[in-house]
Amino acid sequence: MKKRLFCLTTLLFSAVCLSACGSSSNGETLTVLNYGKYFDSDALKMFEEETGITVEYEEYESPEEMYTKYKAGSIDYDLLCTSDYMIEKLIDEGEVQKMDYTKIPEYKNIDQNIIDSSASFDPDHTYTLPYFYGTVGILYNTDEVDASEVDTWNVLWDSKYEGKIIMENSVRDCFLVPLKQLGYSLNTTNPDELDEALDMLLDQKPLIYAYFVDETGDEMAAGNASLAVVYSGEAAYAQSLSDKLEYSVPKEGSNLWIDSWFIPKTCKNTENAEKFLNFLCREDIAKMNFDYVYYATPNTAVYDNLDEETKNDTTIFPDKETLDNCEVYVSLDEEGTNLYNQLWKTLKSD
Repeated sequence: MKKRLFCLTTLLFSAVCLSACGSSSNGETLTVLNYGKYFDSDALKMFEEETGITVEYEEYESPEEMYTKYKAGSIDYDLLCTSDYMIEKLIDEGEVQKMDYTKIPEYKNIDQNIIDSSASFDPDHTYTLPYFYGTVGILYNTDEVDASEVDTWNVLWDSKYEGKIIMENSVRDCFLVPLKQLGYSLNTTNPDELDEALDMLLDQKPLIYAYFVDETGDEMAAGNASLAVVYSGEAAYAQSLSDKLEYSVPKEGSNLWIDSWFIPKTCKNTENAEKFLNFLCREDIAKMNFDYVYYATPNTAVYDNLDEETKNDTTIFPDKETLDNCEVYVSLDEEGTNLYNQLWKTLKSD
């Protein structure tokens, strides 16, 4: 998924959280599960100090890991944050409580456009609260690649970049590239369409430098590759390391991902969960988290007060035309999941 994970930061963050947890004394608790490096620890301490609620905070790396931890049932989580298609899966399984937005007055700050985009996995918007969003695109080295070449996914099959291309080490994010190039939906489960996509990926494989996720930004900044398929946040991180890197979402379209909060059926402290959600929707707290994560925030109060340079940075905040040309992932049924996994195994083992 879309998060850059730093083990040391995560360990330090966990230590800070444990220390902060010890400072709360009214017996109220909240058990939270979130992506790694996805919440400012100072904001977490502020919540505990303001409310007296002890936050038992856990982290995970991928939606699939989150699902496994949650379904294990060893911990009764009160609040979770994860990605669109995994939330849809949990909603379908009856694992998500309806949200009472009247108990979250700061919810007024959430952009209606992002709420509307959430309809693909939360059709009536009764279960989720958007947290961050972004796109998948091409990060490229401007010394080696012309901007005119990266308006299409097809550049990733150009033999002149042999050994200089990084692809996502993720089945759906990898397959979206040929699927969109072929004009298909990134949610297709049509075997013929997916076979076409696999053939393209197999043809591309000799050109690949590596299949990466979290390493991509550093590799690109170090000049080890010319082109990389990345999440927009990873691209922004890489650009902070090198002024030679630019980001493009190709004209054929891509993925719009939306990470959201939800209250699972295991929640024992609904009132505390609602207080936490209201807290993170506050402008000051949302700004702290935006500065910490630097992904696109759906909080309009934060966005409206950003400087023009940041607002106009389309790596972070994709424009409407780009968003309109993107699809949100939907959850696959068991048959579809097995098909993707089979094709992925073929690609990686060939």
